[in-house]
Amino acid sequence: MLSAKRDPQAAERFFRKALKACHNINPRVINVDKNAAYPPSIDQLKKSELLPDKCELRQVKYLNNNIEQDHRFIKRLVKPGMGFASFTTARRTLKGYETMNMIRKGQVKGVKKGDIDAQVRFVAQILSIVA
Repeated sequence: MLSAKRDPQAAERFFRKALKACHNINPRVINVDKNAAYPPSIDQLKKSELLPDKCELRQVKYLNNNIEQDHRFIKRLVKPGMGFASFTTARRTLKGYETMNMIRKGQVKGVKKGDIDAQVRFVAQILSIVA
């Protein structure tokens, strides 16, 4: 989740959003990097009973490599641009990159991975373009 700041409030918003997702169950372990914002946000979620007390927070630099590898594609697109002029521009551009990547990987209902024609029709339908 893109956030202007990596503070406990932003981390808590991220965790709340992730926990609300319909495909999630109560996690046994949460793997994160060593950012100091995570422990206070997890403590707050446990106090508000959104997370079970048994849920363990593991702060290890390399345990979330699967997530980082999934974002490798995005990083490769962003680096040549040398950053963004504003946070809003970054948010909008990254949403577009993530959306196109999800379509390409077949993570959209009705659009299979590798079905280029269906992907083109889907994007044209979303953008109201006559294909």
